[in-house]
Formats: sequence, structure tokens, C-alpha cells
Amino acid sequence: MSYSRFEAMELLGKRLTDDALVILSLGGAVDEWYNAAPHMREASLFQQQLGCVSGEAFGLAVGLPHRQIVSLDTDGGLLFNLGILATLGNEQPENLFIVVWDNEQYQSIGGPATHTAKGRVDLAAIARGAGVEKAFTAHTLEEFDAHCAAGLAATEPYIVVAKTDGILQPGIKRKHSDGREDKYIFVRHVEKIEGITIMGPSEHN
Repeated sequence: MSYSRFEAMELLGKRLTDDALVILSLGGAVDEWYNAAPHMREASLFQQQLGCVSGEAFGLAVGLPHRQIVSLDTDGGLLFNLGILATLGNEQPENLFIVVWDNEQYQSIGGPATHTAKGRVDLAAIARGAGVEKAFTAHTLEEFDAHCAAGLAATEPYIVVAKTDGILQPGIKRKHSDGREDKYIFVRHVEKIEGITIMGPSEHN
């Protein structure tokens, strides 16, 4: 059984305030999140590559332990860096909630199957084996929403693998900014909510 990623994003978005910080991967998930949770646009770092999303989210969780950090990873992206699960298992960040959108395909390059498509590879089980005890698979929207509630309230790393379909949400707006602009939007947001300077003004010689 699978369900709409966009609808799942809407449910998650309703549970987040812009005090949280979100890291997400590339592909159709970018435009969907941009539309599903518009209040989170400045608080979201839209990434441009696979394999780094949950690792970067872990870094934020360690650097900002008082703030809720959310990783919106993908099956393809997590498979590029399964080692992050071992890091989470050992370090046990208390403020990191990870969603893995598992549509069993590399959607951004035309839809070739990922390793989860044959039904043998269980990302939640891999996470539990790596020491992340709270790792689950959500086969329905209701299960997903319940895990969002539990994961955002947890005081240990929490992963939900969302078994979504491969259908992109039609009729939504494209994200208007590029990767470089996204970085500055996100950093300036963090500076604002944390009251710190991360990137100061340019110096001219």
C-alpha cells in the first residue's frame, strides 16, 4: 500500500512551526515541500545532491541541540550513505526526526528502481540494526501522521520510512530560487532565530 507524498507533507507541515529547521533532498520532493508547507520555506534547506541530507541534519541537531531538526530524506538518498544510521545509533541526538520518502525509485532521473523496490531491503530494519531503536515504516497516511506526532515529541533519534507512491503532485508552483539563493535564505533565517552571525558582510580590499 502506498499514498501521496504531498498529502503526507501537508500533515507533517501542520505539525511544524518555523522554529524548526528542515533539510531535504532534491527532485520532486523539493517543489512538493515548497507548496505543502509554505510557512517553512525560509526554515528549509533545499539540497541539490543525494547522500548528505540526514548527515547535514545530524550536524544541525548537534550544533543546535535546543531546536527541532527534521530531515526529509529519500530512499535513494539514504542508500547513498547508510553509514549515517550507525552515527545516529551511536550518538543518539535527542532532537532529530527523520522522514525517508520511499517511493522505490530514483524519481529525479526518470524512475529507475532503488533497492527497496524488490521488497527485500527494509530501511527501518537497517536503522534499528544500526542502533536507532525508534525506526518504523508507515504504510498509510494515518500511520505516518501518528509517527510524526511521536517522532517530533521524542527525545531520541526517530525515523519513519514513508511508503509513498511515485506520482508527483500536479499543478503546484515550482520553487523560484536556485541552490545558492536557498543557502543564503536558510542561513539568514538561522541567524535571525538564533541571534547569531554565521556569514558576515563581505570584506573588500
